Amino acid sequence: MNARAWQRKDLLGIAELSPAEIQLILDTAESFREVAERPIKKVPTLRGKTVINLFFEASTRTRSSFEIAEKRLSADNLNFSTSGSALEKGETLIDTALNLEAMSPDLVVIRHRYPGVPHLLAGRLRSGIVNAGDGAHEHPTQALLDAFTIRRHKGRLDGLTVAIVGDIEHSRVVRSNIHLLTKMGSRVRVAGLRTMLPAGLEALGAEVFTDLEPAIAGADVVMMLRIQTERMNRKLFPSAREYFRLFALTRERLRAAREDAIVMHPGPMNRGVEIASDVADGPQSVILEQVAAGVAVRMAVLYLLSGVREEEA
Repeated sequence: MNARAWQRKDLLGIAELSPAEIQLILDTAESFREVAERPIKKVPTLRGKTVINLFFEASTRTRSSFEIAEKRLSADNLNFSTSGSALEKGETLIDTALNLEAMSPDLVVIRHRYPGVPHLLAGRLRSGIVNAGDGAHEHPTQALLDAFTIRRHKGRLDGLTVAIVGDIEHSRVVRSNIHLLTKMGSRVRVAGLRTMLPAGLEALGAEVFTDLEPAIAGADVVMMLRIQTERMNRKLFPSAREYFRLFALTRERLRAAREDAIVMHPGPMNRGVEIASDVADGPQSVILEQVAAGVAVRMAVLYLLSGVREEEA
């Protein structure tokens, strides 16, 4: 692992990364993967470093994954909760962040419902900033762990066909994945109901489909996305039952993909809505492997960013 090859203070999105930087993160994550297999799952890599986790949106996998990654790297961490904080008393986000930075953290991991918040903090704080999801904009570490999982199963990213299906309109995961996969040589297809397809996807390098079957035909990877009803301000489909009939990944529909295709989902899953249980739990599913990969990838990100902080100190 060569932290000196990493030159960025922050990880704000995949759009700004080069293929070489993506490769460095994935290769570094590979080095950290074996830590989970040790009897004592801890390395002293970030001993003496402090990481603050600022989560303004509900999260299970991402928050837990970052917390475990920090502990396995021996960093001290603080999990900030908006409940009972000064934010409820009218303090601004910037003032909260500046007060927390006054305690000299090395890194701040932030998830927020509004796009651009991590970028705002990165311009104001000396601490390294990690974007753990900002609105429907980006979710860089999710795309990285997805790529890590795909590479472990397929041996490469270049030349693969990846179909991403579901609520494209409200997904930050799909944007980060399109950026990453196209940069690394994959062919990306996105599919969704017309009401869930934003404009401009072709400009990002994706092929757009309004039917599921042609989108997944011959695909090496099929990634299903959750219907994000909490982000919808109007009804975009008749019912969950109707959506399942039109766009759910069932065992029968999966036969259109390659025989060795893998099935992915960033979670949380709505079983019986976008994916059938026998597919989610089937032999082609790597959904739980994605969760495991998240820890190694986030360890890699924290390690690389910490190296930049050490050089700046």
